[in-house]
Amino acid sequence: MHFSIPETEDFTDESGSSYTGYHIYINGKFHCTVRYRQLHNLHDQLKKEYGASALPYFPPKKFLPLSANQLEERRSLLEKFIQKVGQHPDLVSSEIVNSFLLSAQVETCSEKSQECTLDIFLMNGYQISVSVLTTERSHQVLEKVCRQISLPDAYVYYFYLFLVRDEDNGNITIIRKLQDFESPFISQRSLGGAHKIVLRKNYWDPAYDIELATDRVALNLLYVQAVTEVDCGWLLCNEEARQNLVSLQAKGSKRQYMKNVRLLKYYGYIQFQPCVADFPFPGAPVLVSIGNYELNIRLQTGSISSSASSGGGIFKVTRMRCWRITTLHDNSENGNKSGPDFELSFEYLVAKDKLMWITISSEQAILMSICLQSMVDELLLKKNGIKRKMPGDVSQKQSWSYLKRDGSSQVLSSSQSSSSDGFSSSMSSGSQSGSNGEILSPTRTEGTSSASSSIKRLSEKFSNVNLKSTAGKIHSSSTSPVENDAFDGIGDDDL
Repeated sequence: MHFSIPETEDFTDESGSSYTGYHIYINGKFHCTVRYRQLHNLHDQLKKEYGASALPYFPPKKFLPLSANQLEERRSLLEKFIQKVGQHPDLVSSEIVNSFLLSAQVETCSEKSQECTLDIFLMNGYQISVSVLTTERSHQVLEKVCRQISLPDAYVYYFYLFLVRDEDNGNITIIRKLQDFESPFISQRSLGGAHKIVLRKNYWDPAYDIELATDRVALNLLYVQAVTEVDCGWLLCNEEARQNLVSLQAKGSKRQYMKNVRLLKYYGYIQFQPCVADFPFPGAPVLVSIGNYELNIRLQTGSISSSASSGGGIFKVTRMRCWRITTLHDNSENGNKSGPDFELSFEYLVAKDKLMWITISSEQAILMSICLQSMVDELLLKKNGIKRKMPGDVSQKQSWSYLKRDGSSQVLSSSQSSSSDGFSSSMSSGSQSGSNGEILSPTRTEGTSSASSSIKRLSEKFSNVNLKSTAGKIHSSSTSPVENDAFDGIGDDDL
C-alpha cells in the first residue's frame, strides 16, 4: 500500500478550539482525515498487541502549541509512521489497522451505518443489486454478492471487487481493487459519475481456470469476463480465431470457448491506458499490460493487435530485483497538469550480473505496482502450498477502540468485521439468473457500457522525501524500493 500524508487542514471543533487534521492518501487517492491523537491511539493499541519493538517511531505529544515548522515536522513524522506500518506485513493486515482506516473513512464522510442497495456489475454490464450496510467492508460485500449468485465458498476469493470507469469511447478502465479497509459504498460514491464496482477474477495463473470451470457459476463468471475482454480488443486475436469464438459463443459452448480463449495472447492480463516509458527509448509512447507473471511493454501504434509486433519488451516478475513509485507533484504556475502523476521504476536482470532500471510514467503506476506485488504474492502462496481464504475464516476474537475526532471512543471487535447474515439480498428487477447458475443478458443502466508462515509479504516502501524540482514538477522520490521476494538470479544461458 502506498500511504502518504501530503497535506493538512485546520478545523474548529464544537467548543471553538482549533486543531489540525491530517489528510491520509492511500494508493494516490484521498481516504480520510484524522487528528494526531487518533493516530496516537492507534499506535498505543498496536503497541499493546505487538510490542513497542515491532513498531516504527511515533512522534511524542507536545504540551505547548506547535509552530508552523513543528507542525510540518509532525506531519512528516506521522507520514513516515503510517508508511512503515504499511510496510509491515503483520501490522498492515491486522484487524486493528484495517478497522481504524475503515472507521476513519466513515467518520470523515459523516456516514451513518444503515441498510442500502449497492449495485455490483460484471464486466459485460450485468447488474446485481445487493442489500448491504453503508459501512460494510469490501470482503463482506464480496461474500454477499457471491452468496447471492450461488458461487461456492471455495471459489469466492478467486474473485474480488474492483472499481472501474466507463470511458466516453466505450472502453473500460480498471481503476483499482477495493481493499478491506474501505467501504465499497463510500468509495464508489466518492468517485461517482462513470465509476462502478465490478466483480472480476482475482488471480494471475490461467491454470486456476481449469478447477473453477468445474463449477457452473464460476465458469459463467470467467466466460462473461473473457467475452467482454475479447469484445474490447484486450486480447490479441486474428480474424480466424475471432470467428471461431463467435461461433462457440452462438452455440453456448462455454467450456470450449474458455479453452480456446486461454490460448490467446494477453488472456488474463490487465491492460493499462497509453503512457510513456524510457524503454525502448526515452519518451517512448507505449502500451503496458500485466499478467502471466510478467509486465509487457510495446510501442503504441494503435490497438493492441496492431502494437503486438512493435518494438518493446517482456519483463518477467521473477527477474525484477525491486521497484519503486515516484510521486510527481505539479509545481507549474498555472496549476495545469502537464503529465502523469506517478512513475513506476523497476530494476530488471537483463543478463548475469547486469541490472537495468526501466521507468514508466502513468497515472496508473500505483495500480501497476500493486499488480506486480499481487503476482509475487501468488507465486509465494503456490510455492508454500497455502490455500486461499474462504468465507467464515476469522481471526481470534479480539476487541479494540476507535478514538473519534471529538474524543469519544467506539468499541469494535473482530465479530463486527465478519460477514453479517442479518440482511437479505435481492437481484435487481432487471437482472436474471437461471436456476442452473447461468449469467443471462445484462441489465442496461444509465452510465454503464455494454461492453505468519514462511511467506514474506511484499510491501511497497514509499517515502515522500528528497524533493527536487524538474520541469515544473516536484518529484517526491521513493528512497526504499520494493524488494522482490520472488526474484530469481539467472545465468546468461537462461536469457
